[in-house]
Amino acid sequence: MIVQVICTACFLAVNTLYVRSSFDFLKADDMGEIIQTLVSEFLLLGLSGYPKIEIIYFALILVMYLVILIGNGVLIIASILDSRLHTPMYFFLGNLSFLDICYTSSSVPSTLVSLISKKRNISFSGCAVQMFFGFAMGSTECLLLGMMAFDRYMVICNPLRYPIILSKVAYILMASVSWLSGGINSVVQTLLAMRLPFCGNNIINHFTCEILAVLKLACADISLNIITMVISNMAFLVLPLMVIFFSYMFILYTILQMNSVTGRCKAFSTCSAHLTVVIIFYGTILFLYAKPKSQDLTGEEKLQASDKLISLFYGVVTPMLNPIIYSLRNKDVKAAVRYLLNKKPTH
Repeated sequence: MIVQVICTACFLAVNTLYVRSSFDFLKADDMGEIIQTLVSEFLLLGLSGYPKIEIIYFALILVMYLVILIGNGVLIIASILDSRLHTPMYFFLGNLSFLDICYTSSSVPSTLVSLISKKRNISFSGCAVQMFFGFAMGSTECLLLGMMAFDRYMVICNPLRYPIILSKVAYILMASVSWLSGGINSVVQTLLAMRLPFCGNNIINHFTCEILAVLKLACADISLNIITMVISNMAFLVLPLMVIFFSYMFILYTILQMNSVTGRCKAFSTCSAHLTVVIIFYGTILFLYAKPKSQDLTGEEKLQASDKLISLFYGVVTPMLNPIIYSLRNKDVKAAVRYLLNKKPTH
């Protein structure tokens, strides 16, 4: 699986590499005309080619977005108010829920507006904001998932040292580093993308300002963008996955050494929710980027409906499933949620 993700990370760079060739024909004599046609906004096509199902998509996305806000909001409140959830795992889970709310709130409202009002244009700065949140939240989530895997490794493989190594100061620092690193990575990628001149065609065949689609509109050399994306993919995609992979290898080895069947089942159940989220998260990324896909915005080639559905799944369905998975497969979370729902207000 690690080999596949490494290939995926390399493909993300190669997939953008051919964009350079489309700009090689530009000569100095043409630059004056290009500068005069610089775009100030972009047009997001979304599902404009499927007008009959736009209202269905609007209803589905709206319902899923409400589930995301409610489900993740309840998890955050439960992890704060219930003392039984004051552990590293649930602290990371609260961060993950907050991250999902931020990520979806940066793109879903504008998608809903475009579906219902047919307003598909987005300003240059609005596109930059979407790219920033997309990169920041995606990078941070990868790091958080890796740290949650390390937490599970410590619980099962080194239970006696667990409270010492993952003290309150330690896991707060780990989460802070995740957010700070994701933010820095996003600032770098967004600034490098938005410094490019965009001229002529301003149509993005996507729901949001997806980085590969935006880079293909640039009329300048994107070598620096390619290099930084490769480094970013290796640091924020592959390295956390390696931590997850080796953590679960050690966990599996430890579980198989247990003599008690009950102990094995308990250990597996401890990891099942996190492992399910990891499979969905990385599986969707692999499905999205492991195969070449065109985002040629001149109309010669269009994204297939299936590709857009996968993009929707990654952007909306995955954040919606996270609180459901952790609620259904975790007794402590279910107990905390029931306690919150049944708690009577004091006067």
